[in-house]
Amino acid sequence: MKRHPYLPDPRPENALGLGHQYYWLASESEVNMALPAPAPVPLHIAAAPQNLVLDARRTAIVVIDLQNDFCTQGGWVDHIGGNYAADRTPIAPLRKLLPDLRKAGVPVIWVNWGNRPDLANMPPNQIHLYKNSGQGTGLGDPLPGGKGKVLEKDSWAAAVVDELAPLEGDIRVDKHRISGFWDTPLDSILRNLGIKSILFAGCNTDQCVLHTLTDANFLGYGCVLLEDCCATSSPAFCTEATIWNVKKCFGFVTGSEQVREALAR
Repeated sequence: MKRHPYLPDPRPENALGLGHQYYWLASESEVNMALPAPAPVPLHIAAAPQNLVLDARRTAIVVIDLQNDFCTQGGWVDHIGGNYAADRTPIAPLRKLLPDLRKAGVPVIWVNWGNRPDLANMPPNQIHLYKNSGQGTGLGDPLPGGKGKVLEKDSWAAAVVDELAPLEGDIRVDKHRISGFWDTPLDSILRNLGIKSILFAGCNTDQCVLHTLTDANFLGYGCVLLEDCCATSSPAFCTEATIWNVKKCFGFVTGSEQVREALAR
């Protein structure tokens, strides 16, 4: 028997598939595709506009862009004069929440902006977004101090901040647009895990978090924004509008303590 990071119970060595609620069993003579799904593990969470009951076996947390270029001194946002400290506010609540989620078998998925070194899949409109005068430090340009290039895959700039370093068994996905679903394997990974509902955290609340969440909504997932685990350096009205729109059109809003209370019960 072997134990998978996202399986609370062992399963046979001949199990095929990542999913913690659906897999095949194979032998020389037979492939069994009719295994019963495990019983739900209900999490009763206080939320708005309605309270929620999520299935811990079919829920994941997606953490977006909590990486050095956005959240660390010497990163890109700091270099261009932005308020990188504002984007750090989710770190403390996530340091409490993530261990509880992992203990409950909830997958932790890190979605970080990580460009190809040659920017071959970045059209001019995306490059212009962050370098609109054609001058300055934009996507793929070198950072001062030898810290690599802006948002380049596998670089210091694109790495998760040290305080939240991913653990073995966590899943990492590179993105190269504001949405974490566009041209990435995120949807396939979630479906292979049997995920039906997603907790969203990260920065920026009104940009990459929101648009990843809205795409998840359009794909049929239940979407839950963790308000205290999201941050942005945008004006306050941007966060207010995001929260209003999520509750109105795209899902639900709650906080990390409400999730931790549900896990404790």
